Amino acid sequence: MLQRLYSNHPLANIFMGVVLVMGAAAYLMMPREQDPEINFNWINMTTVLPGASAEDVERLITDPLEEAIARLQDVRFVVSSSRENVSNILIRFEEISERQFERRISDLRREVQAMVNDELPPEARDPNILEVTTSTGFPTAIVLVVGQADDDRLRSVSRRTRQDLERFSKVDQILAQGLNTPELQILFNPPALAARSLNALDLAQAAAGWYQDVFAGRLQTESGQWLIRAEGRSIEADDLSGLTLTAAGDDAVVRFDEIARLRLGSSIPEQVVRFEDRPAVMLSVTKRAGSNTLDLLAELNAYIEERNPVLNREGLELVLADDQTIATREAINIMRNNAVVGLMLVFAVCWLFLATRIALLVGTGLILCVAGSFAVLGALGYTLNITVLLGIVIVLGMLVDVSVVMVEAIYYRLRIGQEPLQAATRALREVGVPLTASVLTTIAAFLPLMLLPGIVGAFMFIVPFVVTVGLLISLIQAFWILPTQVIHSQYRPGNDPRDWRLRFTRRIRRSYVRALAFVLRRPKRFLGLAGLTFAVALAAVAAGLVRLEFFAFDPMRLFYVQVDMPGDVALEETIAQVQRVEQRVREGLREGEARSVTSLAGVQFTDVEPLFGDQYGQVVISLNPANGGRGIEEIIEGMRESVLATPIDGQIAFLQISGGPPTQQPINVKVRADDF
Repeated sequence: MLQRLYSNHPLANIFMGVVLVMGAAAYLMMPREQDPEINFNWINMTTVLPGASAEDVERLITDPLEEAIARLQDVRFVVSSSRENVSNILIRFEEISERQFERRISDLRREVQAMVNDELPPEARDPNILEVTTSTGFPTAIVLVVGQADDDRLRSVSRRTRQDLERFSKVDQILAQGLNTPELQILFNPPALAARSLNALDLAQAAAGWYQDVFAGRLQTESGQWLIRAEGRSIEADDLSGLTLTAAGDDAVVRFDEIARLRLGSSIPEQVVRFEDRPAVMLSVTKRAGSNTLDLLAELNAYIEERNPVLNREGLELVLADDQTIATREAINIMRNNAVVGLMLVFAVCWLFLATRIALLVGTGLILCVAGSFAVLGALGYTLNITVLLGIVIVLGMLVDVSVVMVEAIYYRLRIGQEPLQAATRALREVGVPLTASVLTTIAAFLPLMLLPGIVGAFMFIVPFVVTVGLLISLIQAFWILPTQVIHSQYRPGNDPRDWRLRFTRRIRRSYVRALAFVLRRPKRFLGLAGLTFAVALAAVAAGLVRLEFFAFDPMRLFYVQVDMPGDVALEETIAQVQRVEQRVREGLREGEARSVTSLAGVQFTDVEPLFGDQYGQVVISLNPANGGRGIEEIIEGMRESVLATPIDGQIAFLQISGGPPTQQPINVKVRADDF
């Protein structure tokens, strides 16, 4: 049977062609992204109660919602924060299956909706429930809408830009910072209200009633029936000035313009954004699960290029402040370069020790194994991300081992005069079992990584999976495709002792035998040297010379300078102090290093969750690719002393962001009490 399989050269060629085509198609079609799509089993729930203080939000919104969450199963912990107008609750579930997690999400929505109907104030907006995943946990890109003044035009263009970006098929959601909500402001005269037995609540209810659509049924006339309705849509102050209201127990009609003045404005700013000392609105773009981040960035760049010529005439500008696809592009380039270099080295070594034709067959086998790995990954729905590429780069050095051993065994038998078919079958019987055992041993060393629990396990699963798939395909290639190609090529190696390749290999063998004999004659000395080397390695680990870091992902070309002000500071003061820190940051940057430097106040992004409040500020520094320049650690250390010495009333700290799963500080201290 084995001889029949090896003799069927067309079948092997068809199989090889199909795998190469499927692998190339999968590589070109697989979505590119930075991290694999992983659900962290985290839920972020945000609820807005306009006009409420932090204490009211805690009492009316956060406490009832926490009571509803307490009835859920499999909840690991709940962290909540209440501030003016907004309640934010972070829910972490236990490590449960995807199906069970979906059921818990349904339970959460049901409990929250029941709480909204029964206990939450009617003025509260419906809670926004967001599942935190690798796609939604960190923005793929940041777009700034920059203007000359913080006016209605800037906010109008920002809202229009946000709506445009939300229509992109690859965009999940847009998070806006510094975009104030438009509102109708009623500036009333308290003495005039008191004289007419009215209060501010009466004015608010009358204005709210104007924005209700009224359906008054049908009116029968001589010309037929008419449907009567009134639409409350006008936001013109003149239209609302004619509204009337009456005081309780009094039939006198009072017009709005007698007791109040109406104007259109915006809500009190909760965040402030500054870019190059100009007001701005920050739009953080998160992508949909499984979408291609490179295509998304191309669409964003095209949109910005299309809109900027029009906006520039109005003194506005769209700026791509951060692009997180750089790491993905670099990883793809590294993998491509490693594959090319590896293929060239394999070809060179095989050519040097075996022959040109054999080297070509082994190199083709390497390409086949990589293509087969991509074909399997694409068929299973995986994306092309840094973790997948890490697995490919790891397995690249292992794929040729089986082929080289197999082809050398065939080459040896051909050189001593055996027929190609006989040489292939006997070579397989000789080295097939040891090679299979070797590959299975390597796979067994990686398989435990697939069994790691939690988020770390979800991140690490793909690496041993890619290695396993690649090695199994290399067995198929070495035991079937490679011998079939050698047989069909009718290759006959020369056995002329004057051949330079034979003389070269014999010289290497003689040198190796001498070195081996030298070591074997002195076993105690060299065993002691090996033991000493092992002891030195253990001592280096024990002494801390080798850092212990489970995930050593390269840092993103992005870092934050955190500014924490006293709790009673105003938002305007916070942004002023942050801009002083920004000036020190700019002084520490060299020309061309930074893509953008943006100042924020009212919000502070961290590696775990955002913090909200007037006392929080931040400088966001997005860097261009290094291209041989300073690394991010060198940049931070170069400016650290100067930035930390900035004369402000708050505290300053640096935060560096890395890829991979979310991590926390080695030690966390939490204070728990019954009340504040």
